[in-house]
Amino acid sequence: MEPLIIVAVLALYLLYTGLFTVKQQTAAVIQRFGKFHSIRNPGLQFKFPVIDTIAGRINLKIQQLDVHVETKTKDNVFVGMKVSVQYRILEEAIYDAFYKLQNPTEQITSYVFDVVRAEVPKMKLDDVFERKDDIALAILRELEEAMNEYGYGIIKALVTDIDPDQEVKAAMNHINASERRKIAAEYEGEAEKIRIVAKAKAEAESKRLQGQGIADQRREIAKGLEDSVRMLDGVGINSQEASALIVVTQHYDTLQSLGEKSNSTLILLPNAPNAAADMLSQMVTSFVASQEMVSSSQKKITGNGH
Repeated sequence: MEPLIIVAVLALYLLYTGLFTVKQQTAAVIQRFGKFHSIRNPGLQFKFPVIDTIAGRINLKIQQLDVHVETKTKDNVFVGMKVSVQYRILEEAIYDAFYKLQNPTEQITSYVFDVVRAEVPKMKLDDVFERKDDIALAILRELEEAMNEYGYGIIKALVTDIDPDQEVKAAMNHINASERRKIAAEYEGEAEKIRIVAKAKAEAESKRLQGQGIADQRREIAKGLEDSVRMLDGVGINSQEASALIVVTQHYDTLQSLGEKSNSTLILLPNAPNAAADMLSQMVTSFVASQEMVSSSQKKITGNGH
């Protein structure tokens, strides 16, 4: 019985110390007498007690490393940048990932610092914001080339934050606000110009219509006078007498129009009964004299021309 008990106890000991589990998305590195032996995948696994040990467990999930870098731009502005690197251990290169690198995160951080401080000083601050994807692509290329050798695959590199000095940010905001105020002023000036032009066109149209109205009014007055003279001529009144009669009629119409206004003041100069005829005679004499002066001037001009 004793040998059976010893065998049973030994079997239980081997099972207790030899059996182990590996979680999903994880790999276990087994060493035998301190030397690499094998890699165990997820599930229930067995190792020989004492002679086999679990040297480490490798996380096969995608991991992220955030790196904060401070550097200077081409226009001498210091900026802080946050670069997020997503990476994972390649399943076919677990041995290299476990044994070749002592501290992979420090290695990745060093490469990120190197690339950022090589690329950003070539750009001005505005270009850094506009070309952050180019910076991220340069980091990705550099890390892929360097880290694949050690069993690490680089999934993505992202420039997630660019943070200039506070005074620089305030100056940038001030420039942006000034630019927007300038654009607003230009739009207001253009609107004012449109209003002025529209007002000038409206006034010009108003004056044109007013002048046209006055011309039409005078034309109708002249037509009315012509008709009146023709009508009087038809009843035996000659043109001179008709003109005198029309002048007198208009004279009294004017007096009546003035009398209808309560606040108007009328001054009547002394005149004889034949004042209308005298007025007409004077008007005709003035008209004839002006016509003679115009004719004389034209003759002088013509003579000088010859």
